[in-house]
Amino acid sequence: MIKDLIIRNWELKLLALFLALILWIILIPEEKTFAEKNLAINLELVNIPPDVEVVEKPESTINLKIRARKRVLNQLTPESFLAQLDMSKATIYQQEYPLDASMIRTPSEVEIVSFSPVYVHVKLEKTKKTEMEVVPTIIGRPPEGFRIVKVEVTPSKVMVSGPESKVRPRDKVITSPIDASLLTESTVLEVDLILPRPELRLLTLYPKARVSLIIEKKETGSQAAQGGKIAKKSSAYEFLYF
Repeated sequence: MIKDLIIRNWELKLLALFLALILWIILIPEEKTFAEKNLAINLELVNIPPDVEVVEKPESTINLKIRARKRVLNQLTPESFLAQLDMSKATIYQQEYPLDASMIRTPSEVEIVSFSPVYVHVKLEKTKKTEMEVVPTIIGRPPEGFRIVKVEVTPSKVMVSGPESKVRPRDKVITSPIDASLLTESTVLEVDLILPRPELRLLTLYPKARVSLIIEKKETGSQAAQGGKIAKKSSAYEFLYF
């Protein structure tokens, strides 16, 4: 009798069970179901020693596969995570650094299933400091009848630091261009300082310079010889002239 009860109309009973299962899946609350999601998050280098420079940075992203409740998962973005590689013990002799899950800060109730890469390449060099000469950049020449007899820049030298391989003995700091084509009288201008390479940085709180241009009328007739002497004297001041 029990057997007959079980197998009687078994097709309808199986269909009813299947429909009940589908209905349960549809109506089950999101907070009780789990799912997985892939995200690409940023990797940050922290605690870099003060006497070294990063010359080759690692891949900027970590690919994550995470698992969490659907309700939580739908609200997660790359900004919800923080990945930091502690460089406090780094040296110039090591270039491969391992990553592990403990370096990745995740929201609560989120599980890291996997991540890549597991190693990153970081190249360091010693920091080098040096004093560089500041050279004004002059574009054009004063109008007809005028000339530049003297150029002075303050400060004349600045301290610069950067990776050891990027600091070279003949390097100089130049100023932003100064257009002299409309100048008919002496003037003092405040200009930006431009480093020879982007990897370098100025060790000054005020990254500008003051350039003084002494401009005079050209002398004529009997004064030409004396004017020539003044012009020759002005050539002792170094500046870039375009």
